[in-house]
Amino acid sequence: MSVSTDLATPAAARRPPAAERVYAHVKQAVLDRRYEGGMLLTEGELAEAVGVSRTPVREALLRLEVEGLIKLYPKKGALVLPVSAQEITDVVETRLLVEQHAVRKSSEPVSAALIERLEELLEEQRAHAADGDLTAFALSDRCFHAEIVKSTGNEILTRLYDQLRDRQLRMGVAMMHAHPDRIAKSITEHAEITRFVRAGDAEAAADAVRRHVTWVHDLVHGGVR
Repeated sequence: MSVSTDLATPAAARRPPAAERVYAHVKQAVLDRRYEGGMLLTEGELAEAVGVSRTPVREALLRLEVEGLIKLYPKKGALVLPVSAQEITDVVETRLLVEQHAVRKSSEPVSAALIERLEELLEEQRAHAADGDLTAFALSDRCFHAEIVKSTGNEILTRLYDQLRDRQLRMGVAMMHAHPDRIAKSITEHAEITRFVRAGDAEAAADAVRRHVTWVHDLVHGGVR
């Protein structure tokens, strides 16, 4: 009996390339705030943490710099960039353009499959909130909005929205650490959005999305809700 190529390949040979492992390690640590804004990372420390040489570390850091998560300083290391007020403003503006259109479209007509999925994500969020797992909550929060965008059936719009993923997660975790009372409010607002979508009230759903998405912007600019 012949053995398939996948089964015959040693586990080590199927591991991701070294640069990919460093990239994934640093990116996840930045997103869940183990590496916070303002922290300086050195190539040596990262190489030791992941168990690789410095060459793939440099490759991974260059990629992360292009994505706007870090800033490289020759012979010093990589500075984790904090979330700026301008970045928050830009993300909120883009989210409003995409999400208000998407929620209007998802409400006309209403998809039973979408409502079921949103209800599942609401339950996930309640469970993560009860456990105090802010990173998991932020991921589920992001998935909630992404499902609405995906329901439009517009693949270009969905890909555009996916490009915001890392910025949304990073901002979400940071803001919930700073304002834990927003977790319960977010769940309430998600339930409200779901209720309006289920009722087919496109304009009420779009207005609920606007209020929900702009709270971060209001917070940064002094109009806290």
